[in-house]
Amino acid sequence: MSPTATPTDPSIDPTTEIEILRARLAEAEAVLEAIRGGQIDALLVSDKRGEQVFTLKRAEHDYRLLVEEMGEGAMTLTANGRIYFANRRLAAMLGIARENLIGSALAEHIAAADRPRYQDWLHTRSPRPQQRLEMALIDARGTTLPCHLSFTELPVAEKQGAFCVVATDLSARKQAEEALRVSEQRLKTIVENLPIGVWFLDAAGKMTFRNARAQRIWSEAKFAGPEQFDDHKAYAPHPHKHHRALVAQERSAMRAITHGETQLNEELEIECLDGTRKIILNSAVPIHDGNGQIAGAVVLNQDITERKAFEDRIEQLAFYDALTGLPNRRLLLDRLGQVLATIKRNGSYGALLFIDLDHFKDLNDSLGHDVGDLLLIEVAQRLQTCMRASDTVARLGGDEFVIVLDDLSRESAQAVAQARQIGLKVWQTLSQPYQLGTHLHHSTPSIGATLIDAPQSSVEELLKRADLAMYQSKNAGRNQLRFFDPEMQTALELRTSLEGQLHEGLRHGQLLLYYQPQVDETGRVLGAEALLRWHHPQRGLLTPDVFIHLAETSGLILDLGAWVLETACAQLAHWPAHKQVPATSIAINISARQFLDPRFVERVQTALQRYAVDPHRLKLELTESLLLQDVEETITKMAALRALGLRFALDDFGTGYSSLAYLKRLPLDELKIDRSFVADVTTDVNDAAIVRAILALAPKLGLSVIAEGVETEAQHRFLIEHGCRAFQGYLFGKPAPATAAGKSWAGTGLP
Repeated sequence: MSPTATPTDPSIDPTTEIEILRARLAEAEAVLEAIRGGQIDALLVSDKRGEQVFTLKRAEHDYRLLVEEMGEGAMTLTANGRIYFANRRLAAMLGIARENLIGSALAEHIAAADRPRYQDWLHTRSPRPQQRLEMALIDARGTTLPCHLSFTELPVAEKQGAFCVVATDLSARKQAEEALRVSEQRLKTIVENLPIGVWFLDAAGKMTFRNARAQRIWSEAKFAGPEQFDDHKAYAPHPHKHHRALVAQERSAMRAITHGETQLNEELEIECLDGTRKIILNSAVPIHDGNGQIAGAVVLNQDITERKAFEDRIEQLAFYDALTGLPNRRLLLDRLGQVLATIKRNGSYGALLFIDLDHFKDLNDSLGHDVGDLLLIEVAQRLQTCMRASDTVARLGGDEFVIVLDDLSRESAQAVAQARQIGLKVWQTLSQPYQLGTHLHHSTPSIGATLIDAPQSSVEELLKRADLAMYQSKNAGRNQLRFFDPEMQTALELRTSLEGQLHEGLRHGQLLLYYQPQVDETGRVLGAEALLRWHHPQRGLLTPDVFIHLAETSGLILDLGAWVLETACAQLAHWPAHKQVPATSIAINISARQFLDPRFVERVQTALQRYAVDPHRLKLELTESLLLQDVEETITKMAALRALGLRFALDDFGTGYSSLAYLKRLPLDELKIDRSFVADVTTDVNDAAIVRAILALAPKLGLSVIAEGVETEAQHRFLIEHGCRAFQGYLFGKPAPATAAGKSWAGTGLP
């Protein structure tokens, strides 16, 4: 084929040039179709002089097909940059028909910002260098299309400056890059604002990224200097970095990189420059590349100092005594269980010491609870000085402390000796004087001890044994160390059983009131004292000394006291109907717990009104220990009862610690000489002197006197000779039920 003009002829105007190019495109299309169909074996392209420009033989038409069908845009340009060939892909990329592309200048399809670079290359003198430029093309809609444009001059003889361009659409890659950039920015924003420190390390241990939180955590560390944050230094153990937390973090990071190990939630402690300490939760996780190879590691640091402090506070409240800081009952039981398990495994003995401070209540009542707290704190501190590292000292509550001794001898006798030695050390330490503020105080402990012999022991049983031994120490006079005796346990079990039976006895009417007459010097009945009895189904008739202490310690004394009050008032209402019994008074004993009941006055008034009893006929007998617990409150309550018309007797006078000042202030009517003085009044000069003193003192205080426990005529005569005018005892009548008492009194010839 031989066109009549060439596209590069300067004598041809641009419009004509375009038409020529389009005509040549049509010819080329026809030729291409012929080549596809195998109708042409060779193609000769010549210039205007008829000289050959290039030849396309049959062997080359496959390359033409390759260009036409390739996945990238391809074009051939004239020397001045006009398109005289474009493949289908380029037309599709730009959305412009090929016939409209042919003859157009490539510059028209390049974004304005990129045209200068293209023009620079285009106007470079031939031979032009092959160049790959990233530029944006403009499609038919005016949308920019990011591309790589590869410019290459055609290696054709006398080519007159023609060259080809390959356009690679970068839209998908740019979108992916933008999506990746957005994702990375989002991730970076998240990581930078995380409340935890984040480090990224490469396979060599070099730090490639850290967020601000990570730097802030470690920049305050005492032994972690600025070199840690040098991006050019490997994140690996250095000999000069001796801070344990830093070394531990580096070790976990390098194990993640070198061995692929994951370390989660390792607690590290950092000592800070200001002397405070931080607790860091450290994790290190290996990072793998697409081939599964370790490419580095991510290290996470979380400052949990506040959380740990909060957890410690919760634990402190849950397991430790707020006043002394010692383990409380809950933690003691746990520790005791651990010791018991250890002893079961190794066959050794342990020991339990139960400590109670003597007369602690007196200190609280006299100097106040603040001073009492000071004593408890000092006791706790002293106990800790007596302990070995493996031992536990705890506060159960009040003034009760417990010591658990672990790892004693495997021989019981030797274990007892070891426990006794420690117990005596505790006793000596706690017996030293205490300086409580401005007060110098002397206190002594009562200590109960028991061996921990695993096969036969439980936690509850051990505490029960030690507690029982401590009470034996109390009963023996206090300020002692006593070891548990199996006989104590038997007595405790009997006491516990009896306590339950006492509840049943009160519920089923097994309790009775017996009455013992009180007479004057002529034998005339003045009244009677109501004495409680329990008709036990198996053990028969029991006196109060067997069960009254159980009632007080169990709290049943309130119910018992209410029953006695009601029964005595009912009996007072009933007795005047019997001619044999004078309309006398009844005295009833009032326990300290009953008297201190806030509703006691109300209960007494209700009982008197219910049975329409004259209050002067009811006498309340109080003990000295009751009167001394709270003198002001006692006086107020006695005055309220006195206003109702009741009378008061001070029982067991002489056996307590009453002061004359209290006797003057208390609204008493009568003193009752204790039977312990009356029993030997005729043979013991001391008892006789005490009785004479009481009989001489009472009239001066405006009080009457009655002697109890009178059993012989000699005692009776002595008392009368020294001014006693009222008596009670077996000499005048034994306690008996109400009906029998009336008959008994009548049978003795008493009025």
